[in-house]
Amino acid sequence: MKNKSIIPAVLFLLLALACATNPVTGKKTLALVDNSAILPSAFQQYNDFLKTNKVVAGTADAKRVELVGNKIRAAAEKLLAARGQSAALKDYRWEYKLIESKEVNAWCMPGGKIAFYTGILPITKDEAGIAVVMGHEVAHALLNHGQQRMSGGVLAELGAGLVGAAVGGKSEQTQALAMQAYGAGAQFGALLPFSRSHETEADEIGLILMTIAGYNPDVAVPFWQRMAAQSGGKEPAEFMSTHPSNSTRIANIQQQIPIARREAAKLGVTPK
Repeated sequence: MKNKSIIPAVLFLLLALACATNPVTGKKTLALVDNSAILPSAFQQYNDFLKTNKVVAGTADAKRVELVGNKIRAAAEKLLAARGQSAALKDYRWEYKLIESKEVNAWCMPGGKIAFYTGILPITKDEAGIAVVMGHEVAHALLNHGQQRMSGGVLAELGAGLVGAAVGGKSEQTQALAMQAYGAGAQFGALLPFSRSHETEADEIGLILMTIAGYNPDVAVPFWQRMAAQSGGKEPAEFMSTHPSNSTRIANIQQQIPIARREAAKLGVTPK
């Protein structure tokens, strides 16, 4: 019983000590793993990825991806400078590569390493559509979502270890059941919703970035509608998904568009 009572106390202490203030939102976030350790590893992984995948260079599409990437980077710098947080980008090493792949995907590693897949270009359609995706992915990096997810994984593993210790004197069957229950609770009670909140947050900040970059945020709605159509309506129940449902995401974006316009206007930007 004593061991069981220690578990929440230990986890609470870790949460209290391992927090950082995000430069974009000003919110406290989980930071059990420091970015000084994450970024060098991310850069190395990105380089390894480029060596084992076909990078498209010199084409109109590749140039467009780089053009939009640079505009979004400039928007990020402008936003953080306005908030007195320019130093947050000092260790970023921006890079935007178009990758030959049928996969409908794009991602940004911590530190500004971006991969755009050719498979998503028919859905983005044009430069503004690319900006929707680029803004979203860069937002993930600015919001330190990689750090938070890694820290969440560390915390989940630690919690699982503490649970195992608490039931150490029980039968193997009881221990297995306890660990299984913890795993289900961690996945559906914390980790998946945590990831959904990241996606929503990246949508919101991504809209602001693309608007500061001079793009019309209204184009985000038809882009995500095209993404929904591309999936054929096949998506898991929202509580079991790492992403918001298509309808939830689009509704949230519609509500955030006026906010993105206001934030951009504060910096002297009024897109068409």
